[in-house]
Amino acid sequence: MKEEPRYRRIAEELRHAIAEHAYGPGGRLPSEGALAEQYGVSRGTIRQALMLLRHDGLVTSRRGTRRVVLDDAPVQDFAQMQSFARWARSIGEVPDGVVIRQGWHRADDEEQRHLRIGEGAQVFRVLRLRHLSGRPAMLERTSYPEPVGAIVEPLPTDTVSVTEFLERGGVYVADAEHTIDLVRADAEDAEHLHCLAGDPLLRERRRSTDPAGVPLEWSEDRYLPGRVAFVVHNSLASTPLTRHHTIPAPE
Repeated sequence: MKEEPRYRRIAEELRHAIAEHAYGPGGRLPSEGALAEQYGVSRGTIRQALMLLRHDGLVTSRRGTRRVVLDDAPVQDFAQMQSFARWARSIGEVPDGVVIRQGWHRADDEEQRHLRIGEGAQVFRVLRLRHLSGRPAMLERTSYPEPVGAIVEPLPTDTVSVTEFLERGGVYVADAEHTIDLVRADAEDAEHLHCLAGDPLLRERRRSTDPAGVPLEWSEDRYLPGRVAFVVHNSLASTPLTRHHTIPAPE
């Protein structure tokens, strides 16, 4: 098995220290020279590790000065294909989840469009509450097409990561399209996230596909404010961020 690069292991240790508030919000990390001496590596290796932390939104990005730890919501980077569970562990949190209800249903128009399935096709819908270290963080509404739903259905209702289970069975997420906006909490959100109906929630709608481009899931995740933030990196060498204007529905 190929050994994980040293800079990634260093970044993981620093990420854990930040999550444990070893430096405090607004605190400064040791200098590049001090970190290089501490880990017995070159400054170049340390810079690579610090770049990962910057991409995670955990520290400032100025070179030539000691990095400052940011006091922000935990950040998930869309440049990395990480499941909720993997992301939570990477920031020092303990992920878990519990299925509130699940079952087979006839696909509605939205599910047909995003999962590219025909009229009358069945989907397996799962409503699951996700926690970070025991605290409610997100309510997840996921629809799976029949082949994937048949794999997901027998899983224990407290399975921490469906994505990791699918990977062990040879089903891999290769691409995902995300749409982020705000939505008002409905009665179901309020019940399980312990907020008030009408409170603002951060909504992520996501379609994930396998390496062949076949849809594996269509999901709508609703996060409590302050529990997560998302970061998107753009460059001319990659697909740019696309903005869409949505006209709010009349109340």
